[in-house]
Amino acid sequence: MIFRPAYWLGPALTLLALLLQIRWVQGDADFESVRIHPEYKYMGGRGGDPKDKYWRRFIFPIMPLTSLTSRRRINVSVSQSMFDNSVFNESQSFHPHYDGRFIDHTLPYEEQKTNLTLLMQSYLWTMADLGAETWIIHGTLLGWWWNRKILPWDSDIDVQMTNTTVHFLASYYNMTIHNFKKRNYLLEVNPKYTDDSYEDYLNVIDARWIDTETGLFIDITAVRPRPGKKSVLCSKDQHEELTQDLFPLRDSIFEGQNVKIPYDYAKLLTSEYGAASLTRTRYSGHEFNSTSMEWEQRKSVTPLAMQFMQFDTRDPCSNSQAAFRARGGKICRQGRRPHG
Repeated sequence: MIFRPAYWLGPALTLLALLLQIRWVQGDADFESVRIHPEYKYMGGRGGDPKDKYWRRFIFPIMPLTSLTSRRRINVSVSQSMFDNSVFNESQSFHPHYDGRFIDHTLPYEEQKTNLTLLMQSYLWTMADLGAETWIIHGTLLGWWWNRKILPWDSDIDVQMTNTTVHFLASYYNMTIHNFKKRNYLLEVNPKYTDDSYEDYLNVIDARWIDTETGLFIDITAVRPRPGKKSVLCSKDQHEELTQDLFPLRDSIFEGQNVKIPYDYAKLLTSEYGAASLTRTRYSGHEFNSTSMEWEQRKSVTPLAMQFMQFDTRDPCSNSQAAFRARGGKICRQGRRPHG
């Protein structure tokens, strides 16, 4: 008797071989699955290039995120018709430091403080896990100076990294979700981070770390050598630092996490905010308690007044332009620009 294999056996074995070659990715994605397209700089994170500014003020309805898992690529693309082509992707109606894709209101004072702490902790922990060197700067560094915490009236958190590090994050981790203490955080890189022009004031922020539950975010700016100026590093918001003022970075603690800070932090802070910023114990409706080492909200300040103070002390285009000038800045679009 001659053995004759079933006619379907050959195709079945071929199919099995193909299936064995497929790598199913669960949980952490491998490098190839998150590697960006070779033409990355021409692509946007929302299905097409933004016309002017990558992060724009969002016009509701809010787009919910579903099925989020630890460090997985997601798609939060929305219709271009939902955006104003000339402005940021912050919330249009209630606060410039919230991402309106994820929330439609500001948080109460204490809740915002708690969530900003988690936001900072998650960022520092994740960047250390990814091997991405970063350091705190601007008002966030000033908070470190006082008590190793975020200034409670400042929802504008700022960090820096080198342009090389931003490129690494863009290549392998753009639009990925990272889980920290049962909360999901989105790393989003501006496709225009490769444009080192200082004229594009609409895209001075190179990346953001966003809390997908509260809409709070951290601004990430890249530093690069300033053409024509020796030993000067500059971000696209035209803040300049001398190389020796930034490096070597110092190790410290911020919001309970390991953090890197600039080498000559006092010089940077006094240059940006004035010498009084390191000693003045009353500011923006708060008073520093040297016993508890905390900034305490003055009882006479109402929550509504506190909200206006946050705008006035941080936004150079608001009514407190004099305050902004007093700390060495200029009105937006006139010379050196604000970092937020």
